[in-house]
Amino acid sequence: MYELSLHHLTILDAHPLQLVDAAAAAGFEYCGLRLVAPTAADSIVDVANDPALIRALRTRLDATGVRLLDIEAIWLSPQTDVASLLPALEAGRMLGARHVLCVGNDTERDRLRDNFSRLCEAADGFDLSVGLEAITYCAVGTPTDALDLVRASGRPNARILIDALQFFRSGATCEEIDVIDPALIEYIQICDAPSLAPQSLEARRQEARTARLLPGDGELPLRELLSKLRPDLPLAVEAPTLALRGLPFDEQARRIHARMRTFLDGPAS
Repeated sequence: MYELSLHHLTILDAHPLQLVDAAAAAGFEYCGLRLVAPTAADSIVDVANDPALIRALRTRLDATGVRLLDIEAIWLSPQTDVASLLPALEAGRMLGARHVLCVGNDTERDRLRDNFSRLCEAADGFDLSVGLEAITYCAVGTPTDALDLVRASGRPNARILIDALQFFRSGATCEEIDVIDPALIEYIQICDAPSLAPQSLEARRQEARTARLLPGDGELPLRELLSKLRPDLPLAVEAPTLALRGLPFDEQARRIHARMRTFLDGPAS
């Protein structure tokens, strides 16, 4: 049986402590925590620089049995200073995280490669792997782009993170999984969507942030995707949708978890 993680973006309005509680109430084995703001326009709870909150989160994780799967979201830009990310990496390790989510958002490939390599080296010091996610409206926009950068980095803890929405929106097919070393994929992000992709860049952003569907409610070939992957991979449910916003966080998490289990228990296509 797959283990499930409640990704922070799915209920981004939840305070980190509320996220852990919601994950526990719904039966998720893991959660993922946003410790780094993707862009300057994004706001977060500053866990990394709040020792009291780190202690409270550690206590809550221990009490509920929920484990921290990953921390996010490090968007590598021309302005990235890897040294400034060390507090977040340290906090992630203190909270038991296993992975760091990273996005390549710099069109200067040499600089991007160097920053990615530095991030991997820094994360390795905290026993964290770095999963590079391809996003169609960023510089690293396809699984091939991500795989090229992981290979170019030469870092042993560099990994590929597949986001089901971004994977299929990039035009990738399930057969492309076959060229990726299975050891490079340690977990994936899962959601659903209509088969027809939004055409504009802004519409793709909007879909990714507020209009995803839960697995089984859309038309993406998710079962085929899962059939290409190791059956022991944790599945991080990243499915932010305005349809659930406004409900109590515990109720949102319960509905998401129930829908995910219904999907996984359904017949293979």
